[in-house]
Amino acid sequence: LGILQGLTEFLPVSSTAHLLIGQQLIGYVDEGSVFTVMIQLGSILAVMWLYRQRIIDVVAGLPTKTEARRFALMLFLAFLPAAPLALLGKDFVTGALHQSMTVIAAAFVLGGLAMLAIERFGPKATVTDAAATPIWRAVGVGFFQAIALIPGVSRSGATIFGGMLLGLDRRAAAEFSFFLAMPTMVGAFIVEFLEVKDHLTADRVGEISVGFVFAFISALLVVKPFLNFVTKVGFAPFAWYRIGLGAVMHLNQHRHVQRT
Repeated sequence: LGILQGLTEFLPVSSTAHLLIGQQLIGYVDEGSVFTVMIQLGSILAVMWLYRQRIIDVVAGLPTKTEARRFALMLFLAFLPAAPLALLGKDFVTGALHQSMTVIAAAFVLGGLAMLAIERFGPKATVTDAAATPIWRAVGVGFFQAIALIPGVSRSGATIFGGMLLGLDRRAAAEFSFFLAMPTMVGAFIVEFLEVKDHLTADRVGEISVGFVFAFISALLVVKPFLNFVTKVGFAPFAWYRIGLGAVMHLNQHRHVQRT
């Protein structure tokens, strides 16, 4: 599950949905969702490590450098649209949508079709550097991130393709998604940790530690190759994967309904 989390967190395929599916397949019960919350931190730290020099430069440059302040403001404003929706709708999302394989399957298929459409008919890219994304485009990507509250949509997928619709090229859109993931996922982790901390018992430290380490390692290994891959090949393989997996899930759900 740690490997699954790390591999899918920054790909446009929905790590949350993959974890839910993986847990069901192996019969793992994540009491209080504490395992899921804790291993996501491994993925966050991996991308922060990969971009550590930029983080250091921005933090050190905030008092004196205009570009550092602009970069921080850009991410803050992009982070804002999804934050209140996540807080207000959290109980419904985790209590209802996360339990619905029908919703996840539909989100996989529709997201894949949207990817294919954007790849083929999307606007011409005018932004090639994620750090130079105009503020209004960054805010627009933030609104797309809010769609990812629906399991199966994918936070990275929503932000990447939102970026492409707003004129970022593939690589810039993917990197902007990584940058935006840092405040978004750290904020989500803090909120969720405060809710699940009482379930963080000593007997679960072992499994959480293993999941955390493997989530960190697999995310560390996948981010840079993913950037190079989508720059050269594009997102169509991920789109077809989503459509295929969603179709399989729908068929299994249909057979399950027929049996019951």
